[in-house]
Amino acid sequence: MSQSFDLIVIGGGSGGIAHARRAAEYGASVAVIEYGPLGGTCVNVGCVPKKVMWYTASHMHQFEQAANYGFDISVNGHDFAALKERRDTYVKRLNGIYEANLDNSGVTYIAGAASFVDPHTLAVNGEQYTAERIVVATGGRPKVPEIPGAGHGITSDGFFELEERPERVLVAGSGYIAVELAGVLRGLGSHVRVVVRKDSIIREFDTMLGEQLMDAMEKDGIEIETRVVPAAIEKTADGLVLTAEDGRSFGPVDCIIWAIGRSPNTAGLALENGGVITDDREFIPTDKYQQTNIEHILALGDVTGRAALTPVAIAAGRRLADRLYGGMAGRHLEYDLIPTVIFSHPPIGTVGLSESAARAEFGDGVKVYTSAFTPMYYALGMKKQRSVMKLITAGDDEKVVGCHVIGGGADEMLQGFAVAIRMGATKFDFDDTIAIHPTNAEEFVTMR
Repeated sequence: MSQSFDLIVIGGGSGGIAHARRAAEYGASVAVIEYGPLGGTCVNVGCVPKKVMWYTASHMHQFEQAANYGFDISVNGHDFAALKERRDTYVKRLNGIYEANLDNSGVTYIAGAASFVDPHTLAVNGEQYTAERIVVATGGRPKVPEIPGAGHGITSDGFFELEERPERVLVAGSGYIAVELAGVLRGLGSHVRVVVRKDSIIREFDTMLGEQLMDAMEKDGIEIETRVVPAAIEKTADGLVLTAEDGRSFGPVDCIIWAIGRSPNTAGLALENGGVITDDREFIPTDKYQQTNIEHILALGDVTGRAALTPVAIAAGRRLADRLYGGMAGRHLEYDLIPTVIFSHPPIGTVGLSESAARAEFGDGVKVYTSAFTPMYYALGMKKQRSVMKLITAGDDEKVVGCHVIGGGADEMLQGFAVAIRMGATKFDFDDTIAIHPTNAEEFVTMR
């Protein structure tokens, strides 16, 4: 005999849990099914351990500047294994907190892999569960190319399994995961080479950000090779060697990291038994209400292929519960003006349209303001790192439609500006705001 719920969520990541708990708060009977550790990608192999590693590398950059402020500091190595142990312990504690939160919210936690039996029934560990509504929030996984020897490389998941820091690293990819892992490893002392398929990095963002980050990475000693299409990996006595389609070879290195994108976790769900369709990349298409082609089956988070960011999944999940169980008709997530940060070295913050996207939408109505400067943090030393900012406005009232920054503090300063832009701030509003001096952020309200 099957157990029945108002709602079953497949996936115990940030988005799925946020939706389940909010729905339970409204009085729905809810179950969450998860085959792995609770918290999903973000907690286990994404945002959380990544930010720990970013902080670690940031300490090394700060040590380099300490002498400029009169400190006599000697760094006698770094215990990578000890760091991993502490980081893993922290993550496991979070897993337990997530489970406790489900219990406190009255959500039933079912450990195992779910598959559809029919549109209202799921099978888990030989048991069946039915629900009025089912939400798929199974997230994604890193891609590995289908080339000979690809298995000799690791993905971002494998990066967090490393017990020792590799001395020689090759990172294949140009997106935020590639530049973040490259920055961490270089900051900790590894020799790092990044290979990209085209001519630049983080191409989905404003070109200014990619240009400035590439320059900063190269000044930090990261080698960036362009127009590299991987063809094979060979394991030699001296290490791993990557061969490109044009015949160039890169290596030997101790570790090759694939950071070439992510695929949805839809295999094994037997979506066809539920009648749910997927696109040609196996993502689950949804409308603005997170609804699939089947009315009572919904999807949210990375599995939908839209804005693969933890806060986006959480926001979509909570809004969905508000609409379905909270009486808020029409409640849904708007997928525009999503602020995001790349935890590179230096960090990047961005929200709204890139310059090219703004010009495509608004044409001659676009006006761009920029500021490039050396932060006061570097005033006493010889090694400096520039910060660059860009505001993009549109229309006669110069409404701010894009805000982009690379440099120290970008990760923290962007949130407030994102609120202002969401509220429709204009360039005059920025100009009319008193600057906080001396800060990097003040440049956004003093641009001419």
